[in-house]
Formats: sequence, C-alpha cells, structure tokens
Amino acid sequence: FLTEWINRTLKEEHIVVKSLEEDLYDGLVLHHLLENLGSLKLDVDKIALTEKKQRQKLSVILEAVAKSLQLEESQLKWSVESILAKDLLSTLHLLVAIAKHFEPSLALPPNVQVETITIETTSGGLKTSNAVECVTENKENIEAQSKDDAFDELFSCAPDKLDAVKKELLQFVDQHVGKLGLNVKDIESQFSDGVILLLLIGQLEGYFLNLRNFFLTPASTTEMV
Repeated sequence: FLTEWINRTLKEEHIVVKSLEEDLYDGLVLHHLLENLGSLKLDVDKIALTEKKQRQKLSVILEAVAKSLQLEESQLKWSVESILAKDLLSTLHLLVAIAKHFEPSLALPPNVQVETITIETTSGGLKTSNAVECVTENKENIEAQSKDDAFDELFSCAPDKLDAVKKELLQFVDQHVGKLGLNVKDIESQFSDGVILLLLIGQLEGYFLNLRNFFLTPASTTEMV
C-alpha cells in the first residue's frame, strides 16, 4: 500500500519505488516525497552518494518531519541510523506517520502488527525477547476518530473561524424563530435553557410543541432540565 502510494505521489517525477528497505535509506525518495506532500523546501542536495552525505541528508529530513509532526525526540519510532541501516520497521513507522499527517484521508490498512524478536549477547549467551509492534492503528480507534464532524474539526483546527460560523448560525436561527417574534443575539446564553432550541426544532420540522410539555420561561435549573 505504501509503495503504491509513494509511486502514485511521485509519478510526475518519474520516481519508482520497488523496495521500501532498498529505495528509501539514502533519503532521495523521502526528500522528493516531503517536498511533494508538504511543500517543504529542504536545504540538502537531491543526491547523496557517500554514507556521510546520506547521514547528513537524513538528519535534515527527519528533523523536518519531527518539526512538521510536532513530535518530541522520545516519540520518534525511527532514527537516522535505523533508516540508513535499512530497518524495515523504522521505515514503516516513518512512512505511516508522514502519510497520516500529510494525507489524513488516506485509507491505510488498519490493525497491522509486526512481531519483533530482539537478540542480545550476554555473558551467559544469547538472550531473546519477543514483542508485538503496532504499525497502523486498530479499526476501533479509527472509527472513533472518524465520528468527529466538521464542527469538531473547526473547534480543534480553525478556532479563528469560529466567530464567522457563529454569525452564520445566528442568522440561521433568527430566520426561523423570528417568525415567532423571537430574536437571538447570543448562542451561549440564549440556548442554555433549551427553550429556543425546542422552538427551533419545531419550526424546522414543521410541528407545534405543546407548551404544557415544557416551561416557556424556566425559572430554575430543574425547569431548564
């Protein structure tokens, strides 16, 4: 999936990736990918032939990635050395992080896990330990995140546009409850007791709400509830 995504993204640059381990370690593809996806201008040579130059290039690239993704060093699941050493797991973690940040709508396959075996040399011989590493998020987490709607996104990503939206909503509410002789000037205070909300629903759905079912002028929290 990631290989096809990279090739699709860099098609116009005539770059073809066949192996994630072999084709990404020197930073060339990563350089093109980041410039294409994030419009990042990286101050490094396009081609680095020596290992020293490749290490320097990767250092600049990974620093730009961490800055764009707002990740601390302790949060990184990759390093210059691991990418340079063609470590597939580190390369996968890096690409998944880039894809999620720059193309959040990309349908990455969920629930991808890799079993890793770590081998250490000790005085008593070889010591092995097994662990399961998650490469992509599980389906439940993705579904929970996908429940966020445009308003959730607005509150978290574009609070500066909130006033403009509130103005539009006020005009919308006024247009409908104005027929009942009501005027709404403040969303927070005038919606807090539920009366305007009930009347608005009635207007939008085209039915009459029996006034015996709620308090038109609630005088206490209990009446509002």
